[in-house]
Amino acid sequence: MTALIKENTKLFKTLSDPNRLRILKMLQTKSLCVCEITDILNLATSTVSKHLSILRDTGFIIEEKDGKWVNYMINPRPSDKRISSILSTLDFWISDDNLIISDKQKIQKVDRITVCSKF
Repeated sequence: MTALIKENTKLFKTLSDPNRLRILKMLQTKSLCVCEITDILNLATSTVSKHLSILRDTGFIIEEKDGKWVNYMINPRPSDKRISSILSTLDFWISDDNLIISDKQKIQKVDRITVCSKF
């Protein structure tokens, strides 16, 4: 197997989980902390952290420390042009999905101070 095939497979494996796609769509709306993402997805913090780690390791997202918060956001300048291409076409593939629309509405209402105190 060639190196290019291995790299492509890693990218597609990253995108093969519905929750990782949901996270990417959420982060296209605004940067979020792990507690906010956990609250919206209704998953365990450890599960969300693993998803974020995979997305970060492949270059889809970055994290930025802001006081006591760690904010996750879409990588504005990925070194891999394939990632930019994928991110720019996500709306074509999944923006009209009811779950994605619901997540977008939840993002507008989630309050990090309230949800982070639960975790």
